[in-house]
Amino acid sequence: MYRTSSPSAPEPVTAPEPVTAAAPAPAPAPRRLSREALRRAVRPEVWKRAPVLTGAALLLGLVMLLHAYVPNRVGTVGSLVETFLPWFGLFVPVLAAGALWRRSPAAVTALVLPVTVWLSLFGGLLADKSHPGGDLALATHNVGADNPDPAGTARGLAASGADVLALEEITDQDRDVYEEELAEAYPYHAVVGTVGVWSRLPLSDTRPVDIATDVGPLAATKPADVRTAGNRALRTTVATDQGPLTVYVVHLGSVRLNPRTGFWTDSRDRNIRALGDVLAADRSERVVLLGDLNGSLDDRAFDGVTSQVHSVQEAAGDGFGFSWPARFPVARIDHILVRGVEPDSSWVLPATGSDHLPVAARISW
Repeated sequence: MYRTSSPSAPEPVTAPEPVTAAAPAPAPAPRRLSREALRRAVRPEVWKRAPVLTGAALLLGLVMLLHAYVPNRVGTVGSLVETFLPWFGLFVPVLAAGALWRRSPAAVTALVLPVTVWLSLFGGLLADKSHPGGDLALATHNVGADNPDPAGTARGLAASGADVLALEEITDQDRDVYEEELAEAYPYHAVVGTVGVWSRLPLSDTRPVDIATDVGPLAATKPADVRTAGNRALRTTVATDQGPLTVYVVHLGSVRLNPRTGFWTDSRDRNIRALGDVLAADRSERVVLLGDLNGSLDDRAFDGVTSQVHSVQEAAGDGFGFSWPARFPVARIDHILVRGVEPDSSWVLPATGSDHLPVAARISW
């Protein structure tokens, strides 16, 4: 006999639970700076580190900012500072390296002053402000009394393409050389004393300019030809398509630096004062001043001239345009200054046998 078994009841089927994505873990709360850490960060002794560096940075900034107030009474220190004022910026990276090495926040903060002052004084010279064009090219060069190659110097200057060329420190021995070498490129020229001008355009009314070069109780007793032989400034008129252009060629007195007298500028300063008076009295509409002024235009002694004429290098140059000494230029003492014309470009020409570099510019009306 067979037994039959009834089928067992099926197990109930349950729906699977829905799978949900795990919620992201909450971001850790930012660690708050403990009072102790904050105290360590701002503790007074940190800001007292390297006080000498901090003081040096502040002093550097103040000297550059107030350079016009550095006294000139002893050793003409003020003019010496102003002559080499752009180079004061080299102290900034030195002080910055020291401040970082000493981890001095006070010294780093103090450096903001000299950096700001230097950029306000010279930052504009870091950009190239020249642009193409120009109606007339100008050049000036102190050719040097001890120039071993005046003929090569003359040929190099003629190749510069200048329409008007000014030379300073022309000796009696080299004058014929310059006249011969420059004759083909420049049909017009005039030499007065130790300065001269060569031009592709006609010249007229050339005459010496009294810049108080020869002074003293015996100066008035010297014959005119003797006084003219030592003349260091001339004025002439260049005939251009746009009308007359008044041109001055000037070589101011030399300066000396030695431990006994300091920065001696008496001769130059006397010349620059006389030249300022001459320019103030000149009513010409267009004026160009070319020459070796034996000083930087940052020097307060030049205020009487820079109030009358303006530097083409500052207006349309690229960089500082240092011109002396030729082997390693540290100052621009050779200048082209203008009034009534528009500077288009300014640059330094290649070295010659002189201890100065020639400088050139293009101007337009």
